[in-house]
Amino acid sequence: MLADKHILLIVGGGIAAFKSLDLVRRLREQGARVTPVLTKSGAEFVTPLSLSALAASKVYQDLFSLTDEAEMGHIELSRAADLIVVAPATADLMAKMAGGLANDLATTLLLATDKRVLIAPSMNVRMWNHPATQRNLATLQGDGVLVVGPNEGDMACGEYGPGRMAEVPEIIAAIDAALSDGPLKGRHVLVTSGPTHEPIDPVRYIANRSSGAQGTAIAKALAALGADITFVTGPADVPPPLGVKVVKVQTAAQMLEAVTAAGAADAAIFAAAVADWHVANAGTQKIKKDGSGLPKLEFAENPDILATVSQMKQGRPKLVVGFAAETQDVVAHATAKRLRKGCDWIVANDVSPATGIMGGTENAVTLITDAGPEAWPRMSKDAVATALAARIAKEIA
Repeated sequence: MLADKHILLIVGGGIAAFKSLDLVRRLREQGARVTPVLTKSGAEFVTPLSLSALAASKVYQDLFSLTDEAEMGHIELSRAADLIVVAPATADLMAKMAGGLANDLATTLLLATDKRVLIAPSMNVRMWNHPATQRNLATLQGDGVLVVGPNEGDMACGEYGPGRMAEVPEIIAAIDAALSDGPLKGRHVLVTSGPTHEPIDPVRYIANRSSGAQGTAIAKALAALGADITFVTGPADVPPPLGVKVVKVQTAAQMLEAVTAAGAADAAIFAAAVADWHVANAGTQKIKKDGSGLPKLEFAENPDILATVSQMKQGRPKLVVGFAAETQDVVAHATAKRLRKGCDWIVANDVSPATGIMGGTENAVTLITDAGPEAWPRMSKDAVATALAARIAKEIA
């Protein structure tokens, strides 16, 4: 899909700039032509010689180079490419873009271009979460700038959270989608994510340890392929993805209602860890410990959302994917679940405490289809999402 495409790559200043070298290499492997633009701060992390060697192209750095202006002025440079990619996009670069500043070659190109722009943000978690950065992000997205990432994980500074630049395969998938409108353009995909909270009383609830990270990653990966996403999420730890329709719920009953209200979908991915039971006699006031004994809680089964959608007589999605979080006999239990629920695929994983998967940043899944189980290696949840999104696209595109 990238053969003969021309990418103008702006490399910002940040530790993630080293990934730009691999990005250039992989883009060229797929037949793309890459013209690098290296910012002054970016040159503190990667050298012009490295970029030039990998891109087999001149590296542009200086706005006021008369030679460059004679060969290719900044206006022509900004418009000769099929897509402009900023990776890494630092907080400073994003702020300059949002404010329309043009005080160096990179920002001048971004202001002068008439082509689509894709940014891969990379910064400290506090910088990413700062209201100013979030305002700038909203401004850029409102201007039509495409965004891939950032991911959540360990930072070079020792902190943890969202702010890590997306991995190279994710950026390439986003570039592919931006240039082709994506293989899932025009497709509606429903994704559920996170835990549900089933109230015991107005203060307490029953829940599980799901962070919502895998469901969020899947929604992001599918959106990068051009899908129109309805994202139904319980009270997850991770923020919902940007650029998708988000429906927030608390309970399993509310999640089923939201899924039903989402309308017809080409695919439905049920990554949420829905509670199996709710408290039928939940208190309307806080239950007090008054010495009269333990409260008597009566449990009732929650609606089976996966089975409900899988067994629909009319309007069933072409592809229904469930998840099976198991602690023993993972493949056997997940295979039985797929047949019992009636879904097309099951993504099974071992969530035993020793694995660190539930609530963690990595996953090791087995994809179960009519063809049988297919074990995937342990990798980041974002990488799992990218691989699963590609399989989904192949199935429904």
